[in-house]
This record gives sequence, structure tokens and C-alpha cells, in this order.
Amino acid sequence: MTVSFSSQSPNEARLQDKTEGESASASNLNERRIHQRFVARLRGEPCFWALIGEERLALDDLSLRGFALPVLPALVPGAQFDFVLQREGVPDAIQGRAEVVNVFGKDALSAGCRIIEFEADSAERLHDWLVTHVILNATVRINEKDAAAIVSGGSFV
Repeated sequence: MTVSFSSQSPNEARLQDKTEGESASASNLNERRIHQRFVARLRGEPCFWALIGEERLALDDLSLRGFALPVLPALVPGAQFDFVLQREGVPDAIQGRAEVVNVFGKDALSAGCRIIEFEADSAERLHDWLVTHVILNATVRINEKDAAAIVSGGSFV
């Protein structure tokens, strides 16, 4: 895979967020979450990975529209990059393009990324992955319909 990075001005990013249904009021400019993000671990072990160039990084969290992962030198706010997501033990992959929207953390920095484009049926596959992930991580019995509603619903944060 060839990796290319590009930048987008903060005003362009805010305008794009507005067109995706998010409010651009002053109180919402820093909050980009639309859907719930899920910790990318199963039984304490990483279960979702991102390939960015030659690097394979364990995701910190994942949602229908974004993910967080450890920072690479090129992952600065505004940078856009191609990615491949992998799920531990599953042969299929999700491909697309993402943009770094923020870098956070004290010791080990993480990059918060917004997915800006999916390839082929990757968006539907990601939804299925997250529904399965919610079911596997639930502490109470949950059915597929309820898990799908959690994945597709709004952020609890």
C-alpha cells in the first residue's frame, strides 16, 4: 500500500462536519463524536488493528466514523492517510481514508481519526464488526438487534 498524507484547513474540516449534520456552534467544535466509540479490546487483548503504510498498530477505540491509535510522526492534525483495518482472527479487511482530527494523551500519545472515505462495502463490514464486538463484550445477554442499535445510535459521551 502506498501512503500519502495531505492537509485540510480547520475551516474546511468544520464546513465538512456541518455538511455531515453536525452543529458548528462554538460548544460543539471540539466534540466530533457522532457514534459511540468502543474500546478495541476483547478479554483485555487488542482485537482491531490498523495498517498504515508498513506499520501495524493496535487501535485504542473504534466507531462507525472514526478510530484512535498510537501516534506516528506523520499523524498530525489535518493529515489524511489511507488505512486498512483488520480484526483479530478474521480474514477480511476494511479499507479507506482517514483524517487526523486531534492528538491527545500525556505519556503515550494517541491520534483521533475521522474516516472520510470507505472502499467498496467496508462501511457495512465495519458495522457488522462492531455489532459482533458489542455482543462479545456485553456483560449481560444482548441480541443482535439491540447491539446494532447501540452501534448505530449516538455517542454516550
